[in-house]
Amino acid sequence: MTDRPSWAPPGIDPTVPSVSRIYDYFLGGSHNFEADREAARVAIQAFPGIPKIGQANRAVMRRAVRFAVDRGITQFLDIGSGIPTFGNVHEVAQAASPGAKVVYVDNDPVAVAHSRAVLEGNDEATVVMADLRDPRSILEAPETRAMLDLRRPMALMLVAVVHFLSDEERPAEIIATLRDALAPGSVMVVTHATMDGPTPQGQRGAQQVYQRTTTPLIMRTREQLEPFFDGFELVEPGVVPLPYWRPDTPPADDDDPAVLHGLAGVGLKR
Repeated sequence: MTDRPSWAPPGIDPTVPSVSRIYDYFLGGSHNFEADREAARVAIQAFPGIPKIGQANRAVMRRAVRFAVDRGITQFLDIGSGIPTFGNVHEVAQAASPGAKVVYVDNDPVAVAHSRAVLEGNDEATVVMADLRDPRSILEAPETRAMLDLRRPMALMLVAVVHFLSDEERPAEIIATLRDALAPGSVMVVTHATMDGPTPQGQRGAQQVYQRTTTPLIMRTREQLEPFFDGFELVEPGVVPLPYWRPDTPPADDDDPAVLHGLAGVGLKR
C-alpha cells in the first residue's frame, strides 16, 4: 500500500504518473509520488538534459512575464500552471507590478490543491480546476471572471502545455477560442517541446516515458508552432529555442545543448 502524504488530495491514484508532478520533480520540488519520480528517472536516463529544459522553460516564463509588465499588462492567465515552485508567475508579476492579478489553471488535483495552499492570503491570485481542452470553461469560471477583466489586456501563458494536445484535439482551434476572448494589446506566451536540436534520439526516449501518463508528449517544429500565433503579431525574435528568447545574458557556448529542444514564442494581439 502506498502511503499518502498529507498534501495529497483524496481521490487521486498515486501509482499513475502525472506530467505536472514529473515536472515538479525536474524542478527540484517535493510534491510528487514515487511513480512520478520513477518516470522522471527513466526520462532522465534516456535524455539527461531534460531537467535543464524545465529550468529553461521557467526562465523564459519569468522573462515573458517581465516583458508583459513592461507593456503595462497586470493580468495573467496561466493555463497548465502545474505545481507552483519558487519564482512562479504571481511572484514575478507582483514583484514587478504590485497588485498584478493572476489566475492559475490546471487539471491535476495535486497541482490545484498545492496552488491553493501557496496562494492562501494572496487576494490577487487564484487557481481554477479546469482543462485547456475546454477553454470556455476556463474563461467562464467564476474565479476567472472575479479576478480578471477580459475587456483589458492580459498575458495568456501557455508554458509547456500545448505539447500535451494531440493534433486530433485541434490545438489551433483551442488557442483561437482563447485569443478571441483577449482584448487588443494582450500577449500570448507559448513554449513547446521539439525534436529540433542536437540530440533528437534523447528527446524521443523522453517522449516514450510520457506515453505512460494520461497526457502523452507531442513534439512539433517551429513551422508547426507558428500557425498557433494566427491573429497575433510575433514579437522579436519570433519562435526560437528557449535560451534565445530575449535572454538576460547571451547564451554561452558551454550551455547544455538539451535546452535547444524547447521552443518559445510570444505574440501580441493587435
